[in-house]
Amino acid sequence: MKALKLLVKTNDSFAPLIARLTLGIVMFPHGAQKALGWFGGYGFSGTMNAFTQQMHILAPLAFLAIAAEFAGSIGLILGCFSRVAAFGIATNMVVAILTVHAANGFFMNWFGTQKGEGFEYHLLAIGLALVVIVYGAGKASLDNVFAKSVEKK
Repeated sequence: MKALKLLVKTNDSFAPLIARLTLGIVMFPHGAQKALGWFGGYGFSGTMNAFTQQMHILAPLAFLAIAAEFAGSIGLILGCFSRVAAFGIATNMVVAILTVHAANGFFMNWFGTQKGEGFEYHLLAIGLALVVIVYGAGKASLDNVFAKSVEKK
């Protein structure tokens, strides 16, 4: 019970709410591309194939990457186990930087002059995730409801 209390502990601040919703809303389309094939994505099977066959990522790790973006974004939007969701997304972004984007430099490829995207977007996502990991979900979250319920016990 103590671990659950620490996991859902939050406050009524707007700052983590803004960070949580921003990260969740921005990550949702990326997760939906990978999990459902929405927004021009490959869907679950196509993404698993690309991750495991082309990028040589182990299948369990590829699954976790898809889950972090899709389920994590939904968790953030709802404010449900927000620290876990934010940690998953932050981890995913660190791995993306180290395995793909660091070689392309800092900047995104706005003008098509680089061979790929840089990592500035990923750093922003990590920063937002860190706010949620440190401060919790904030106002208007299921975590806040859970925290108040667990506190009474």
